[in-house]
Amino acid sequence: MTRASPPVRLLLAAWFLAPLLGLVLWALTDTWAAGSALPDAWGLQGWGTAWASGGPQAMLRSLALSCAVAVVATPLGAMAARGLVQASPRTRGWAAALLVSPVILPPLAVVLGLDVLLLRLQMPSSLGVLGILVVQALPYTTYVMYATYQAYDDRYELEARTLGASTATVLRRVHIPLVAPGLAAALFLSLLVGWSDYVVTLVVGGGRLVTLPVLVAANAAGTGNEPVVAALSLSAIVPPLVLLTLAALVGRRARHSPAALAAT
Repeated sequence: MTRASPPVRLLLAAWFLAPLLGLVLWALTDTWAAGSALPDAWGLQGWGTAWASGGPQAMLRSLALSCAVAVVATPLGAMAARGLVQASPRTRGWAAALLVSPVILPPLAVVLGLDVLLLRLQMPSSLGVLGILVVQALPYTTYVMYATYQAYDDRYELEARTLGASTATVLRRVHIPLVAPGLAAALFLSLLVGWSDYVVTLVVGGGRLVTLPVLVAANAAGTGNEPVVAALSLSAIVPPLVLLTLAALVGRRARHSPAALAAT
């Protein structure tokens, strides 16, 4: 794969970063009258209000929820993908359709249907939110890991076992390094599902689990809250960008690991 030229990369960066300019300006604004090209008064009042309205607590809840979704959905997706690769074509077809159904079906219908089931089971709302988000994240983690395992060669594990390596050693020194880029991508996608969710947290959580997207939507519903909404929105955007950078670094390091180099 050829890398994009510097002008193309600059254009792509501008395309993705330009929408953030308005958020940055609003987040640094105290007052901005209609018709003015720039804010009338600069300041950090929006950040102070966001902090006082529970922004840090909501961010911690979003972080805990997204990490919990990733910890559950990533290994489940990896196991499902490994099973799909090893399954017969007929079994693979209906199993893949079942796994992808949360993405194909209308999200609100899926949430409301599962919410009724959770109410009948008398499951706590926090566990219900986690369970439904894991279901929604599974298609992404399974798809990423399925592509990874299609290119995976089991002979490396067989050779390691022949040389006397234990199952744990094979998993740690051979298997995980070879699939690390896929695991990093699956982990990032599942984290993003948990971090950015609004509908599931609001409907199933019943308003008791106030995450960052819920807090952003609550403030956006009012008028005159633009600085607060901008500050909260930037707080919601920065962590996924940091995770994306970390995932790219992990993937690059894994591609240069001894096991990955041996595989090539």
